[in-house]
Amino acid sequence: MKPALILAALLSVATTAPALAQDPGQINRVRGGASCPGCNLFQADFSGLDRSGLNLAGARLRQADLSLASMNRTRFANADLRDVEAYGGVFSSANFTGANLTNASFVGTYLEGASFSGATLNGTNFSGASLARATGLTQARLNAACGDAATVLPRGLRIRAC
Repeated sequence: MKPALILAALLSVATTAPALAQDPGQINRVRGGASCPGCNLFQADFSGLDRSGLNLAGARLRQADLSLASMNRTRFANADLRDVEAYGGVFSSANFTGANLTNASFVGTYLEGASFSGATLNGTNFSGASLARATGLTQARLNAACGDAATVLPRGLRIRAC
């Protein structure tokens, strides 16, 4: 077979095979209230979801919509939450330990008692978020994030304006 034909065949396969695409079955299980650690929930629409105590540790939730979701006590430890939209959500006592929250939007989100130990907060928007009782936040970690005058932080910490 000629090299040009081999290359064309490989490009055809590479462009038709979804790379790390979401798994609709896994998304539906989470919507139904099932835990799904390590699942591929890429770009899932969980807006308005009301589920507590889920285990989504290590899950890929990149670009997911968690707007107005209520996911208290949910475990997001070591999850990929880059570019997540969580506007107005309620994540009381959620575990974001080691999670990647790069460029995530938590505008107006309730995060009281949430754990952020080891979380990546580069570009994370906490404008109007309530984090007064959140744990694992350090000034160095918050220096990578942003917020506004309505952001409520644990005593002694501050956040730059978005």
